[in-house]
Amino acid sequence: MRILIVDDENLARQRLRDLIGDIGDHTIVGEALNGSEAIEKTITLKPDLLLMDIRMPVMDGLEAAMHLMGINNPPQVIFTTAYDQHALEAFEVNAVDYLLKPVRKERLAAALHKATPVSTKTLKQVNRAQEEPSVRTHVSVHMRGRISLIPVQDIIYFIADNKYVTIRTAREQHLIEESLVSLEEEFGDMFLRIHRGALVNTRYLKGMEKNQLGHWRVLLEGIDEKLAVSRRHTPAVRRWVRR
Repeated sequence: MRILIVDDENLARQRLRDLIGDIGDHTIVGEALNGSEAIEKTITLKPDLLLMDIRMPVMDGLEAAMHLMGINNPPQVIFTTAYDQHALEAFEVNAVDYLLKPVRKERLAAALHKATPVSTKTLKQVNRAQEEPSVRTHVSVHMRGRISLIPVQDIIYFIADNKYVTIRTAREQHLIEESLVSLEEEFGDMFLRIHRGALVNTRYLKGMEKNQLGHWRVLLEGIDEKLAVSRRHTPAVRRWVRR
């Protein structure tokens, strides 16, 4: 089995290298120091399995795994963690593999033997059950076997488009397969709903105006596009603009 080790702590990576060497029958194809690096190296190195820490700088392990589940033939993932038992109940209920630090040789060998794929839905359930659920720092766009990571802070709006959602930045736009409802639940502190099918990043919301028909529209930093505001959501948008 081809393994990618992902951990920001050098000693933790060294321990896993030593244990895998002792177990044998596996090849370490690379190492990464955070979730963002893990995504890049997964695309280029194509490991069968990731041994990945959860709490890391730049991007944590849960978020990285969620992004990776959208590629063709995603790798299996075994999380390594120092979480307490209460936090680990969510992993057990959802049948997500994990290893407690410090990792023991026998437990690692057993986990490698029975490693199974995990879904994005399952990872989100695990994340929501944590005492402090992580909020994604990026949204992933999957294109021809590649993953493009769009920083959430750069996204001007999300607009529902049938089964997809359009995301717009100042420079580009993409389609993603996520629901507007789930995006609002996750990023509700950053985005404001302006009508049934649109969420706007409040950092780009610079004003409102009426069109010739008397309908309200929002003015957005970075783009010339003006989005309609529904009558139902006009009071909330107006309150935000006046802050």
